[in-house]
Amino acid sequence: MKHRRSEPRLIKEGLAQGAALMCLLMMAGFALAGPSGLLAWSENQRMLDQRIDQIANLEAERDRLRNRVDLLDPRDADPDLAGELLRSNLNVAHPDEMVMLLD
Repeated sequence: MKHRRSEPRLIKEGLAQGAALMCLLMMAGFALAGPSGLLAWSENQRMLDQRIDQIANLEAERDRLRNRVDLLDPRDADPDLAGELLRSNLNVAHPDEMVMLLD
């Protein structure tokens, strides 16, 4: 009779060990193929490199625009830039200037 009582205990232990093994296998699967797993590192690195390049381009554009804003300060505007903007936006030219359209 003791043999029959130990069978349910063995079944429970087997189920617990099986569940623990399944949990470990799932954790290993996520560590390999999950969103931050080993297989995703190269993709994440590529995306990081793209974002760094994009940030560098945006910072260069911001600096260029900041320089133009500084040159257009109403207290001390750069006459060349002001003349360029007047000519391009208002189609204004001096009588002695020649306008050449570029394609």
